[in-house]
Amino acid sequence: MFPIIPANSVAEEAANDEGIIGFGTSGTPGVDAAKTSLTNLVSNAGVVATDTAGVGTARSSLAATQYGGDKGIFGFGTAPSIVALTNLVSNAGVVASDTAGVGTARYSLAACSFGGDKGIFGFGYTDAPNQNESMTNLVSNAGVVATDTAGVGTARNGLGACEYGGDKGIFGFGSASAISNLVSNTGVVASDQAATTGTGRSSVVACSFGGDKGIFFGGYSYHATTNLVSNAGVVATDTAGVGTARASAAACEYGGDKGIFFGGYAGGSALGMTNLVSNAGVVASDTAAVATGRYTAKACSFN
Repeated sequence: MFPIIPANSVAEEAANDEGIIGFGTSGTPGVDAAKTSLTNLVSNAGVVATDTAGVGTARSSLAATQYGGDKGIFGFGTAPSIVALTNLVSNAGVVASDTAGVGTARYSLAACSFGGDKGIFGFGYTDAPNQNESMTNLVSNAGVVATDTAGVGTARNGLGACEYGGDKGIFGFGSASAISNLVSNTGVVASDQAATTGTGRSSVVACSFGGDKGIFFGGYSYHATTNLVSNAGVVATDTAGVGTARASAAACEYGGDKGIFFGGYAGGSALGMTNLVSNAGVVASDTAAVATGRYTAKACSFN
């Protein structure tokens, strides 16, 4: 007999098999930094492919999330002016040309999926009027970005976000804080969680693993620290870092239940190494770079 599914139930997040790393900055800040639109596919075994020529406006400090169960979206960033552009990713990992921006243009924001087939962009920084933001923009299961939703929680930038619990999300850290905000399976952002444990830091990244948990990684100034997120959205204390300490990396799920960290910045260089995350949340040592090293890139899963 088939199980009865309540009419008001929300589907859990589809476990995507592959990932895509996109955009970002290469070179040394202020010297030869170059914004890119390069992408690199991540196989279901966590192998990063060589560079694919970019589609869409080259930019950095954007955000990315999966949507629709098997597709992805890159959005916002600086190019060098601040934009709200988005680029959809098909379930074959093909990046589409620019879609005109909806919502307040900003950078150093974060994004994650929720509800099984939708996404949310949140927080970030605007140059006019030069401030941190807390507004969010929902992404439908067709990849349509909604106008701004008034912000909840402490306005900040440089945070990370990931899915947890199968159909919910979490925004965490940023602007040297250790704050987190949970996202319900209908995309409602909660007020600040009191005393998120772990070292407060900015320029962190996050991804899901294990089907229902998440992990935050890295940050400024140059951490390899991780913080696990339980399937109830509880952020754990610091786990000592494995791999190169760095900030402004990228991260996504792959293989249905594992994760990967890519690139970042440390020691005056754009980095391209990767670190795999097992389905138990254990981070592996560095894998040598295949892709062009860059920082402030972002990644999401698909397929």
